[in-house]
Amino acid sequence: MKFAWIDLRAVPEAQREAVVDAAVHARLAGVVSDDPALLDTLPPTIDKVLVTEAPVEGPHLVAVVVDDQDRLDRLTVDAAFVQVRDDRTLKLACHAAVKLGHTIVGFTDPTKIPLEIVIAAADGAPGKLVTVVADLEEAAIVLDVLEHGSDGVLMAPRDATEVFQLARLLEATTPPLTLTTLTVEGIAHNGLGDRVCVDTASHFQEDEGILVGSFSSGFILCCSETHPLPYMPTRPFRVNAGALHSYVLGPDNRTNYLSELRSGSTVLAVNSEGRTRKLTVGRAKLESRPILTITAHSPEGVEVSLTVQDDWHVRVLGPGGKVRNVTELQRGDELLGYIATEQRHVGIPIGEFCKES
Repeated sequence: MKFAWIDLRAVPEAQREAVVDAAVHARLAGVVSDDPALLDTLPPTIDKVLVTEAPVEGPHLVAVVVDDQDRLDRLTVDAAFVQVRDDRTLKLACHAAVKLGHTIVGFTDPTKIPLEIVIAAADGAPGKLVTVVADLEEAAIVLDVLEHGSDGVLMAPRDATEVFQLARLLEATTPPLTLTTLTVEGIAHNGLGDRVCVDTASHFQEDEGILVGSFSSGFILCCSETHPLPYMPTRPFRVNAGALHSYVLGPDNRTNYLSELRSGSTVLAVNSEGRTRKLTVGRAKLESRPILTITAHSPEGVEVSLTVQDDWHVRVLGPGGKVRNVTELQRGDELLGYIATEQRHVGIPIGEFCKES
């Protein structure tokens, strides 16, 4: 999950108490200061990060300002602050992000290329990368750089209002989903129906799609058209998603019918590992086509149904991102899906009895 720290070092003293109260109330992850006495006044529910020129003993997370490789190699704490201003300090930030539990990185230049390099270098490392941002607009950009983003941001808000705005920005990021392996029970050819292609304003990755299903209790991961097809070009922005009655899973655990999607609507892109991101719909294209229904079940026995266009080029994803053509599916084949625990009322999760068939 993405997180934010508040930098009290640059907050005007007149606003400091209100900013701290807002950070605690909004459940932000931490507060950064160079004054240990100030950090001592904070409640235990928030991380206390002390930025210093040299390691010190104490109860706080200590981030030492580091300016050269020798100092990083001799560091006795598990956090550092690196100011990137040239190639040498960029390499230093990359090494710190790989080595340490927490690396705070500031950048003197407005380009996000150095941040992209640090994120790429730290990919797979267990530590957390925290990027200094000037304002809320930059925070939104930094959290999405390279579709991965910085793990956290460090911002000095002007007042309490910006603290709450930062908290809402973090809430807008989408958490991962726990996908399950579904086993195909059967395929039925249904004749003519209306299906929807969802054209987004973004490129899908090869193992990404959207979660669609006839029942609100279960969804199948429908593949985007990022993979080559005979007789037609790839359309990496599109998912041939399913019949117009189908549910599509969106942000905040909300669903829409495919028939409700319009230009400007939001859907949730999901990859084969369950990572998610919000995408904007450019258009929804409804056309009459032959349709088929896939029925499958989860390991717990939950029935999942999906009605899609009856054509070889319509695809769903299996474990490991394996692409499967819907007309070639057979009983026993495995697909990726998502099982929801709540029923739905106007797309909103609700704990009520509801039987779908």
